[in-house]
Amino acid sequence: MRLVGLFAGRIARLARRAVAAPLRLFAGMTFHPAERLLIAPQDIRTGDPTTADDIYAGYFAFGGKIVNAHGRSPFEIEPGSAAWARALAGFGWLRHLRAADTARARDYARALVDDFLTHMGKPAPEPAWEPRVVARRTLAWLSQSPLILDDADRAFYRRFMKGLGRAQMVLAHEVKAGLSGEPRLLAAITLAELGLCAQAATKLQKKATKLLAEELDRQILPDGGHVSRNPQVLIDLLLDLLPLRQAYAARNIAAPPQLLNAIDRIMPMLRLFRHGDGSLALFNGMGVTAPEMLATVLAYDDARAQAIINAPYSGYQRLEMQGSLLIADAGPPPPQDFSEQAHAGCLAFEFSSEAQHLIINCGAPDIHREAARQAARMTAAHSTLVVDDTSSCRFAFHSSLGRWLGHRILSGPDRITVERSTVSSATRLRLSHNGYQPRFGLIHERDLTLSNHGRTLEGQDRLRPSSPSKPLENHPYSLRFHIHPSIRLKPSAEPRGILFELPGRTQWVFEAPGRDIRIAESVFFASPDGPRRCEQIVISSESGQRAEINWTLRRLGKTTP
Repeated sequence: MRLVGLFAGRIARLARRAVAAPLRLFAGMTFHPAERLLIAPQDIRTGDPTTADDIYAGYFAFGGKIVNAHGRSPFEIEPGSAAWARALAGFGWLRHLRAADTARARDYARALVDDFLTHMGKPAPEPAWEPRVVARRTLAWLSQSPLILDDADRAFYRRFMKGLGRAQMVLAHEVKAGLSGEPRLLAAITLAELGLCAQAATKLQKKATKLLAEELDRQILPDGGHVSRNPQVLIDLLLDLLPLRQAYAARNIAAPPQLLNAIDRIMPMLRLFRHGDGSLALFNGMGVTAPEMLATVLAYDDARAQAIINAPYSGYQRLEMQGSLLIADAGPPPPQDFSEQAHAGCLAFEFSSEAQHLIINCGAPDIHREAARQAARMTAAHSTLVVDDTSSCRFAFHSSLGRWLGHRILSGPDRITVERSTVSSATRLRLSHNGYQPRFGLIHERDLTLSNHGRTLEGQDRLRPSSPSKPLENHPYSLRFHIHPSIRLKPSAEPRGILFELPGRTQWVFEAPGRDIRIAESVFFASPDGPRRCEQIVISSESGQRAEINWTLRRLGKTTP
């Protein structure tokens, strides 16, 4: 039934596009773009002048590929990959030319925009005209318009405005044709910003503001999380929403309350994911944390909001005691339109002590590592329990449906319980999910208890039948704890367990009485310099024998040098 619904939705969107095609052609013939821009929104993303030097030299490094243009326009040459083509046509790299702040940079920026308008300026079925790319390009052109238009002649100015007009038409028609997911909100942000910046665009601004308010209501949850459950999306949204808020103020137009409320709610939610070293927890598509981007958006938090600890709508929990921090995924997979990057990590957690990560998830690799990205979404890439080496979610690409449905999650846990309580000098989370019920008839339950002094984390993982009347069937399962690559693991003879040796000579010990504990290889995808080898602790058993594992992670204290 889910597949039928997905295919029906896809067919309906294709039908709407087909019906709208003649109207789109007619609208293009009668459309008159704005003649000039009134304001230029601030781009708060940081730029790197050294990257501008590479661009001058003809080297364009995007999406994990470096292409040398050899003196030609980059828009004439064969793209290194689809991701490379999208990044090139998105023009986010203009900010590096802006950072160079030279006449040469301004001339080169204008020349590259002119090349795009010459070679790829008309809508076509290629990456440069995908809705997300069109939106990114429009936002980049608006924010970098002082750079692009400095000393520009009237002919180029008119071409530039026509280019923005084509982008406006494409985004407006995509929205009417049923554009969904995150690209719909991005399109709304872009149209609203264009309506504020362009002269005589009052009608566009009002319609786009209404669309923006609707999408923010739909996509930003009451606790401040995004419906995709991806921490990275919160950073990306703030990088777009904060300049948009400033644009409303610059035009002396009241911003929709949904915009202001969304920014205020996202800030404390973003802090929920922060570890002691400033990086974000690795859940549902989060990869490398860009510290400069995170610092930029948090600098706009005038209230310096505290991290929330209980996010029931987004499905996350945070326990923090005396420098020790646990962040747990306690939510279902996101709606299918928002699940392209979501992971099967229900009940997984990360644990850190001060600025040092101990237990982690593998994280999401770069977008150009497609095979690795799909492996990183599996339950086994998370610090949780895995039944029969099977993920708690079903993915479209596992059902050979990726060509039609992308990388969406088709099904997963839909009943998750969360109970938070204080017990004898500690805080406890009692969690469960039914992701293994359809295939194995099992419910995974997990208790996590962090002591008030932060030196002891106790856990209990168990499997029980989905119905009290059913016997506990025999299935193999493994309990996995992925360990940060900076930590060295070694067996501990007394007590029997695994010793964690941290870089600062602090030691923790992991114990699971009566269980065979082994150390296996793993991979950490969220390192700035690419995937790194790390280790994981694995405890394997069968549900028909002992379907409960008790374990403890406790700090031994600092040793003397």
